[in-house]
Amino acid sequence: MIIYSIWNNKGGTGKTSLSFQALNRFAEVHPEKRVLVIDMCPQANLSEIFLGGQESGGSDNLLLCQAKIPRCSIGGYFDLRLPSPFTPPVFNARDFITKPSTYNSEIPKNIDLVCGDPLLELQAIAMNTLANADLPGVNAWLGVIDWLQNFLSQVDYDYVFIDTNPSFSMYTQIALAASDRVALPVMADDSSRRAIQNAFSLIYGLKLPSEVYSKYTFAKKLNDAGRDLPKIHLIMKNRLTQYMGAASAYHAVLTGIDNDVRGLLAQYPQYFTFNNADDGTVGVRDFGTTGVVSFARGCAFSTMPTGKLTISGQRVQVKPEYRDQSLEAIDLVVDKLL
Repeated sequence: MIIYSIWNNKGGTGKTSLSFQALNRFAEVHPEKRVLVIDMCPQANLSEIFLGGQESGGSDNLLLCQAKIPRCSIGGYFDLRLPSPFTPPVFNARDFITKPSTYNSEIPKNIDLVCGDPLLELQAIAMNTLANADLPGVNAWLGVIDWLQNFLSQVDYDYVFIDTNPSFSMYTQIALAASDRVALPVMADDSSRRAIQNAFSLIYGLKLPSEVYSKYTFAKKLNDAGRDLPKIHLIMKNRLTQYMGAASAYHAVLTGIDNDVRGLLAQYPQYFTFNNADDGTVGVRDFGTTGVVSFARGCAFSTMPTGKLTISGQRVQVKPEYRDQSLEAIDLVVDKLL
């Protein structure tokens, strides 16, 4: 089982949209693979799209899942863990897993979903308190960090993809600690370039502003427990301009991002799954209207119709060539996920 976190602590990088398209396409291209998607973002936008999008009742379907007993979501599982934070209780992981294709026929049948849940924000307060508890003979932080690993030990999938929150909150750390690999989406802007450096500080404890922080880092706590850190597997340079690609005004920023990756790779090769920066980076063009329509309909580019479509009562034109170009961009991402 290979476990990915799709994460950047900076918001607005297109993480959820890339996740939906790439994971659908991955499952479609590899129908023999059993895929589990875990939505660890309290906004649960990815879950809503998988369950139908705005045009097919995705929000209502998500509420139906969250209304089940037990609550069929990541929040439902964490509810179970709060009274038993350091020793896993008896539970059935399947109680918290949804088959999105039963709600949305556009989704490949080899995808299962653990829905997102706004409860995560409330639960994070309790998680932090529990993780900082001073208990004789108990590593409280590690006990909480292992919640998702405890869950995954009950299931059998080929690939698990965790969509995370743009933060380094406790539930994000739980996701990263359970992961083998990280896919890092970035925008073609200076703030995203800085976000790559920030990611290395947060995950690996590198280039900290002061040594004071070193003993509190995520990396040190995992290393002290003899645990492996996840490795950077893919950096997705998202939303290159649709018309000019990488040759646009973004060229200098994109070149800077590539140079930063090469520098980090040369200095810290142990934190990457690849040896050549070109093998671990991919450019993704702006989806434009095609993306908006796809998410609203809860369907991936490969199955989305073109022409004049109705979205929220408005007629929208989706050109076949734009849909095909968007699919080609997603295929480049999918090729690097195996």
